[in-house]
Formats: sequence, C-alpha cells, structure tokens
Amino acid sequence: MVGKLSRRAFGTFGVAALIDGLGAARCGAANPSDAPMPGLAAAIGGPARRALNVARDRYRHPAAVLGFFGVRADQAVLEIEPGAGYWTEILAPFLKADGRYIAALPVPANAGWRTFIERLERDPSAFGRVEITGMGAGPMVAPGSVDVVLSFRNLHDWMADGTASAKLAAMYGALKPGGVLGMEDHRAAPDRPQDPKARDGYVREDYAKALIEQAGFRFVAASAVGDNPRDTKNYPDGVWTLPPTLRLGAVDRAKYLAIGESDRWTMKFVKPEAA
Repeated sequence: MVGKLSRRAFGTFGVAALIDGLGAARCGAANPSDAPMPGLAAAIGGPARRALNVARDRYRHPAAVLGFFGVRADQAVLEIEPGAGYWTEILAPFLKADGRYIAALPVPANAGWRTFIERLERDPSAFGRVEITGMGAGPMVAPGSVDVVLSFRNLHDWMADGTASAKLAAMYGALKPGGVLGMEDHRAAPDRPQDPKARDGYVREDYAKALIEQAGFRFVAASAVGDNPRDTKNYPDGVWTLPPTLRLGAVDRAKYLAIGESDRWTMKFVKPEAA
C-alpha cells in the first residue's frame, strides 16, 4: 500500500513479482444525472497531477468520463494497464479515503512500471493505499470483488498482440455481478474494414462493442464525450501521428496539433446480475 505499496498478491502476482520482472444507446458528453461525485473535482484539481496531464484534460474530459461511468468514492476500482498514470493521478486520491484503487500492470513488466510504482511510493499522502496486481496468466483480483473496471485506449494493443479475448474474460471475472466496465479507445471510421490487429491504433465502435459483448458484458450506453470530428483517421503513422505522440516530429506538426488528440468512443457495459 502506498507509502509501502500493497504487496497483496492476486493469483500469482504482486508488486514484488512485477519489480523482479523488470528488464525481462448513445448519449451526449455528459447528462446532468452523470454529475461527478463530491470530491472528484478536488482530485482533478489536486496536487498529485502533473502539468503535462492537466494539459490533456481538454481532450480526455476526466470529470465527464468518470461521471458517465458512475464512479463513486466508496467503490473498488480496477484500472487496466494505466500507462504513465493519467487516470491514477485522479482515481487514487479520489478513492483513498473510502474506496480502493487497484492498478493492473502487464506481466512481464517493463522499465516504465518501475517509474510508475516508485512515484506512488514517494507520495503516499496524495495517492493513499494503492494496490498493484498483474495483468497476466492468473486472476488479477479475487473473482467478483471489484465494482468498476476501467480501460483507456488499451483494446487496440490487445488486438495487436492477440490477447483481447483473454483480457476481457479476466476483466469479466474480476467484476461483481452488476459491476461496470468502462472502456475508451480510438474510433475507426465506420465505413472502413476493421483491421483485426488494429495496426493504425483505431478500432471501430461497433467492432469493439461486439467483441466486449462476446465476453459476456451487457452494453449500457455510449457517450460522445471523446468525439473529435477533426480526426480524419488517415495518417502516415496511424493514430500516433496525432498528439500527444506526434511521431512525425516537426513534419506538419502545426496541422496535427490543430486536429488535437484522436476521436474516441467511450462505452459503458455491465456484468449481468446472476439469474
């Protein structure tokens, strides 16, 4: 747990295992009923957040997204592969008093996870009790033990490496019956065939919905919060041509900055209650 991160192992994984392995229906942007819980605004504006992430709020809309998913401060929330920690900086402070924030890191881990873990350990007053588990061959958490599972811009990577079905199944197993799955990814054009490997980083919304439903989830709603009509989805280096990656460097940089970050679908699912 932060200060000392939780070393509770879920299945065969825990912080120690991760560190040891280093080096090896559509709605609008937000409905009034989706207003964020008290305390979320304080977390979004809190000192744990880095300036580079705050600058991305105009594209990522954290209050509207978490409000749409219905995340509450007293829930157990599992975030899948949180990357550099954009959402961790919001969710961990938001949940620290009354809930649980669990970050599932890929196994085997890479060097980026050392930085992620060490940052949490350095600032326990901001992040509170954070649990780290592994997204690998075993269960991430006790079956049916979390209220919400969140995944942001991961599905295209799982399609690329052939793990999408297995990871969706693991997420389904982690959720309580009636629990919420919130997912976001780069939206492919609906009139183009879907590359099953999503090599350009884009995933058709209908394709993603069908894939997630095949894992047993029931679709609830989609939000327009991540829509960006300026994104043509046709670039030399796929979605990574756009910010924040800007893979082409100085080439047409102003053009891609004017487009902004990608057009994204945002969908909410539930794990059905037991019959």
